[in-house]
Amino acid sequence: MMKHLSILLFLAFSLQAYSQNKRPNIILINIDDMGWRDVGFMGSDFFETPVIDRLSKMGMVFSQGYASAANCAPSRASMLTGKWSNRHGIYTVGTSERGKSKDRKIIPTQNTTDLSKDFTILPQVLNSNGYKTIAAGKWHVSNSPLEFGFDVNIGGGHNGHPSSYYPPYGNVDIETEPDQYLTDAIMEKTILELQKTDSPFFLYYSPYAVHTPIQPVKSLLAKYEGKSSKLGQKNAEYATMVENLDRNIGLLFQTLEVIDQLENTLIIFVSDNGGLNGITSQKPLRAGKGSYYEGGIRVPFFFIWKNHIPSGKTNDTPITNLDIFPTILEAAEIKDKYSLDGESLIPLLTQNKELPDRTLFWHFPIYLESYRYGQNETRDSLFRTRPGTAMRSGKWKLIYYFEDEDFELFDLEEDISEQNDLSKKLPEKREELFQLMKNWWAETQAPIPSKPNPDYQPS
Repeated sequence: MMKHLSILLFLAFSLQAYSQNKRPNIILINIDDMGWRDVGFMGSDFFETPVIDRLSKMGMVFSQGYASAANCAPSRASMLTGKWSNRHGIYTVGTSERGKSKDRKIIPTQNTTDLSKDFTILPQVLNSNGYKTIAAGKWHVSNSPLEFGFDVNIGGGHNGHPSSYYPPYGNVDIETEPDQYLTDAIMEKTILELQKTDSPFFLYYSPYAVHTPIQPVKSLLAKYEGKSSKLGQKNAEYATMVENLDRNIGLLFQTLEVIDQLENTLIIFVSDNGGLNGITSQKPLRAGKGSYYEGGIRVPFFFIWKNHIPSGKTNDTPITNLDIFPTILEAAEIKDKYSLDGESLIPLLTQNKELPDRTLFWHFPIYLESYRYGQNETRDSLFRTRPGTAMRSGKWKLIYYFEDEDFELFDLEEDISEQNDLSKKLPEKREELFQLMKNWWAETQAPIPSKPNPDYQPS
């Protein structure tokens, strides 16, 4: 009897191990500050990204993919928690009192800089379900990814960018070869880790590139100097960083082929926010990183999963990086219930089923000052964003500003560049959308700043 029981237990454990190994590996590629137009498959005529372009054809591209925030830390916190920014309180990097006090009409909501450990985030869920979890590159939401369910940390900390891409890197703790470019160093260590990792694994690959400081890969610089662009993309130094990132992603995919894991891997490619205006250009989108116009939040976004997601498809459905958490849970067949603000995209990706109608929101009750690189294409020259909420409902985009209770309304089908404000021409549509926004504020207990700033000096 005991012998038969032992055999049954052995078979059960063997089947369980077999089942676990058949679950897909997951690679989440989250590029830093890569704009919607900064890759060839999204129309760039300047940056050269042959690897990323080829990979995009292996799966489904979303032409209207969004980040959940217009700058790094809140976007990453929302993606990892699956929650709107007003639920975790990370709205920006550092303090919410950005810009000169005399230019700020109201007292902004206080910002949170560390993700609370009260949240259960994506890598913790995967780790507790048998996945080996690897964080490679930028982390930015706490002191270490090891605090939040990762088994391995390659160069991640609270810092939002490296002091330098050339050694010594300063605030990035990673051992490398002399003169090794940081993007290359992170990928080298990532590949070594994958080569000794059994399936299933979750790789969160988030290199610091292509965030500032803009430091060229010198061997690539000559090919971009003097190259022309109809989109206004002319920064040769930035272009070398983009191309070198593309080369490293190619090395990652070669490794997946060598270890025979490419077919059994769900791959998600996204950027954490729009490109930095003045460093790059997202034409015809307006503005860039830090702005809640399209150039600040619309990003390159695609999914690959061989034999599950059809290749060579482009989808116009608006999606957000909030959808990544529930999508991965369904792909990994994790049945645990979590309170998430996104939707699983698996039915859309694998069965071409439409998503339920929904409205996307971006809540930003703080200030984010202008910067030195160039024209911001925002409402004024002082701030990339003043306190407010933006929303996308169907083709409509509504932005509400807390300082003056003013609106902007755009029809994105007819006006992707957000140049024609319809808020006064279409008051009924404006009020219909505003009611949805107010309902969402109440539902999510969104903080609405209104207290006057005593230092304010009207210009």
